[in-house]
Amino acid sequence: MRFPSFFRAIGFTVAASLMATSAPENAFAAHALAQYGQAKYPANFTHFAYANPNAPKGGSVNLSLVDLKNGYDKFNPFSLRGNAAPGLQELMFETLTINSLDEANTQYGLLAEDILLAPDETWVEFRINRAARFSNGDRVTAGDVLRSYATLTSKDASPRFKSYFAEIKGVRVIDYRTVRFDFVRPGRDLSFVAGSLPVFSRKWGQGRGGRRTPFDKLAFQRPITSGPYTIERYGPLSITYRRNPGYWGRNIPARRGGYNFNRVTYKLYRDQDAQVAAMRAGDFDFFNETRMRYWCCQFIGQRFDNGDLIKEKVRTTRWRR
Repeated sequence: MRFPSFFRAIGFTVAASLMATSAPENAFAAHALAQYGQAKYPANFTHFAYANPNAPKGGSVNLSLVDLKNGYDKFNPFSLRGNAAPGLQELMFETLTINSLDEANTQYGLLAEDILLAPDETWVEFRINRAARFSNGDRVTAGDVLRSYATLTSKDASPRFKSYFAEIKGVRVIDYRTVRFDFVRPGRDLSFVAGSLPVFSRKWGQGRGGRRTPFDKLAFQRPITSGPYTIERYGPLSITYRRNPGYWGRNIPARRGGYNFNRVTYKLYRDQDAQVAAMRAGDFDFFNETRMRYWCCQFIGQRFDNGDLIKEKVRTTRWRR
């Protein structure tokens, strides 16, 4: 199972950088960890090569989805029952690390500023970036990581998360910024599993007087997360996210140049024909079409003729034999 991200970049390497003072001999804390070979980007990199650090901020983008479930009924993408609003994981939730998009399985720090993999690959430690903050201003701590892990592997979350993290033997707080994941077997790959843990505030679902809504009962209680967007408004068949002007990670290397729209809106349509009709009417801004019969015969009309809507073929060489 993979945890997706909008305009996402992910990556990592055990090869350089800073010797941890309390670490076992030959264990190094590093900015990245590559499963194969060395990381492409050095410790002092400023941004991923495919991101434009000078990209302008502003504007809005409208996206579309075919919704066969008659809308959404919650802002919790991790519980089993109900239908979560689109875009939540991509825009609001962050993980400890992310993979770059231009190299083989390599993870770089996101919430974590560095990674310490044991010499025998039986555990990994992540040190949380000192600047990391949730949308309510609270600092992201190792305790929040532990609480997120415990919640996602409990009966209150979808069982797919417990299955995904099955080879994590345990998680413990070393100090307020450092958290360790112990593995059931040695494995460099398990650092990537641990690094993909979505982290959220323990205050999510906490009401007045400290009363807490059970995690599996969270519906429209807005998530308290560290990601670049927050929920601005929502309706039965749409949701709009607003870029957080105080987003803590806007200048870290893994984020610089990304998440540039001020607003991102998802619009839901009952079926593909309705979606295509909305595209022709200009209700949303981008659509990826893979069906030739739609490409040739549905995406036509005055808005295409006058250039309001542009059809463009994207060539790929992936999987070419």
